[in-house]
Amino acid sequence: MISGGGKPLLKGLVLAGGKSIRMGQDKGMSVWHGKPQRYYVADLLSAVCEEVFISCRPEQVDSIDKGYKTLPDQYEGAGPAGGILTAQENDPNAGWLVVACDLPFLDKETLQFLVENRNCDSIATTFESPFDHLPEPLITIWEPASYPILLAKLNEGFKCPRKILLNNPVTILNAPDSTALMNVNTPTDAETAKNIIYQKTKTC
Repeated sequence: MISGGGKPLLKGLVLAGGKSIRMGQDKGMSVWHGKPQRYYVADLLSAVCEEVFISCRPEQVDSIDKGYKTLPDQYEGAGPAGGILTAQENDPNAGWLVVACDLPFLDKETLQFLVENRNCDSIATTFESPFDHLPEPLITIWEPASYPILLAKLNEGFKCPRKILLNNPVTILNAPDSTALMNVNTPTDAETAKNIIYQKTKTC
């Protein structure tokens, strides 16, 4: 389906199917803003997307609040690429704004900036990571044209969406606030995030 502006309809996907091995607990259930992060991110996406889904493993479906739509991953062991491909197969004509669930500082302004600067002539619109200066695949709008490329690479054994962004025509933006791209993968990262949130709260 094409939106009124001539662009493919934009849908949202929260990647919440990881096993969070390094964290030791489900990152999607971390609470930074009064609710589990997988729901917080879904709510953020609902402000800029036509429809929003939570990407999860099949066995997670029953544990997710029924007020949120789910897309059980159809590509076991494929990581984030499997979640993206599952979404694209659910609606091949839509662009998918894909966001990881481990971004405690993600905000509405960052997502709006990405959507406003979306380039449908690229296979994806993404941010440059301020930490390693590489494209950030898990805060990205993946256009319909990216599907055959992602699928071909997965079939070749490549599971890393970042490699797709590095080797294909994509639009790379600088985030208005680089802190919004900080992710949390380990208990140490979580402690750092808690301290930043505490300091921000204290100065408000």
